[in-house]
Parts: sequence; structure tokens; C-alpha cells
Amino acid sequence: MPGLALDPLDIARLESMSVRARVIVEGAFAGLHQNPHAGSSIEFSEHKEYAPGDDIRRIDWKAVGRVDRYYLKRFEDETEMRTFLLLDASASMGYGRQGPTKLTYASYLTAALAYLLAQQGDPAGLLIFDAETRQMLPPRTRGGHVRDLLAALDAVYPAGRTDPARALSYVAEIADRRSLILLFSDLLDAPAELSDRLRQLRARGHDVALFHILHPDEIELPFDDLTEFEAIEPGDDRRLLVDPRDLAIAFRKASAALRERWRRACIEARVEYQFATTADPPAEVLRGFLFARQRGRK
Repeated sequence: MPGLALDPLDIARLESMSVRARVIVEGAFAGLHQNPHAGSSIEFSEHKEYAPGDDIRRIDWKAVGRVDRYYLKRFEDETEMRTFLLLDASASMGYGRQGPTKLTYASYLTAALAYLLAQQGDPAGLLIFDAETRQMLPPRTRGGHVRDLLAALDAVYPAGRTDPARALSYVAEIADRRSLILLFSDLLDAPAELSDRLRQLRARGHDVALFHILHPDEIELPFDDLTEFEAIEPGDDRRLLVDPRDLAIAFRKASAALRERWRRACIEARVEYQFATTADPPAEVLRGFLFARQRGRK
């Protein structure tokens, strides 16, 4: 089982969030042909490659032994990169016909990254939000911290409206040094000001990535019979009884426009955009994220 890119239903059958996270990470690295414990997967700022004139006393000989290149170990106070994992737990994230909900799927990816960062000894924190901050675990590296993160993810539930822009503003206030900020959301009803928050974080030197998670039903309308649709966000009582075949073309266009809107917003803000559906093997999504980062460092 370890090392395989299991589909989300297989992941759900595993006994705990810790096991799920480990299996996803191992599946991702099976595709990268690297050791997930070698510390080379998310080296955002710990090392820089040696260049003539650098102080040879700062060469990290352990890194040299692993990768056969000369790297300088940077001082923690000048380059330490903390990671903030922001998980949208609003009501719309609870949709999941014939499979895991968007929230469950996003929690798998979040857990895998928390596990990977812990293996590398990098401080990671978790912010679970809807329209408000629901739970905040600050970035730490102490023993047992990753268990707290995974326990919080195992207990997460969908409720309330969403405000990812507010969540990013909160992180901007507490991130007093350069950080990696990863946002997981379906972006349904996300305010336009979210684009401004992404740009502001990048302007402050933070490294930001957005994981846009949708259910396959939100890409292609799969229904053929007369169907009643109802709003899922609290306070919205709208219901619509329609023949889905009359809406299929317009629905696909609207869905594509939503994804393109946020992809372009990320490009303009110099933020990494990762799209996934809840049918995609989480290990493959994680692998794509890690591969993009490796390629960006070359």
C-alpha cells in the first residue's frame, strides 16, 4: 500500500489521519523517485548552493553527502521559513456526492503537507476557518505538534459561510517573517478582495500557493432527471427545480470561468495555483505541487 497513489476512497478506508498522510506522501515521492525523509522536498530557504566567495565554514556536509552538491546552511534567524496551512471549512466544502467531501479531500492534502514538513523539522501551523477563524495552531516544531495538527484535521466539519480574504489578513498580521502560506478552498463565494490579499502577501515577501478544490459535479453537471438544487451556504434559502440538461452548457462555461478567473488572479499575484477535484489521487496532486517547486528552484 505505501508508495501507491491511492484514490480518495481508498485513502478514506485507512485507519487514521496519520496513516493517510504518510501514505499520500510516500505515494507522491514514489513518482518523484526521491526519499521523502531526505529533506529535499520542500527546501524553501534552509540552504543555498555554494558559489565562489561564500564562507566554506558554512557548508552543510550532511547535505553534500545526500545530494553530492555543496550547500551552505543558512542561519535560522535570517531565513527560517514557517508554513501556515489555511483550510476552508465553510458549508459549501461539505459537498461530496459519491465520494469524499471537498473538506475531507482538502484535509487529506493539508495533513500530508503537515506530515511532510514535520518529517523535515520545519515549523507548520494550521488555520481552520469559515467566515471567522475557527481554530488556530501556530507553527511549531516541538514533539507532538504534528499529532495536534492531524487531530484537528480529523475532527474538522463543514459549517458557516466563507471568507478566505479575512483568513489571509489574519495570517498576514501574525506572520512577522517570510512564510509559506498554503490556502485550500473551493473559492465558491470568495470575495473579489481575495486577489488583493494574495498580492499583498507576495509584496511582503511571503511564498503563497492556492489549492482550488472542486467536486467533479462542479465541473460537469452529471444529472439527467428533473432535479431540485438548493443553496448550501447558511442564510441562502434559494431552491431551483430544473431539468439539468437545460443548464449543462451554461454550467460548464460558468465553472470553467471560475477556475480561469482564479488561475489568472494567481498569475497576476505571482501565486502558485493548484487545481484538483475530489476524484484525483491526493498523492498525484501533492506530487504536482512538489514537482512545480523543484522545477521553480532550478
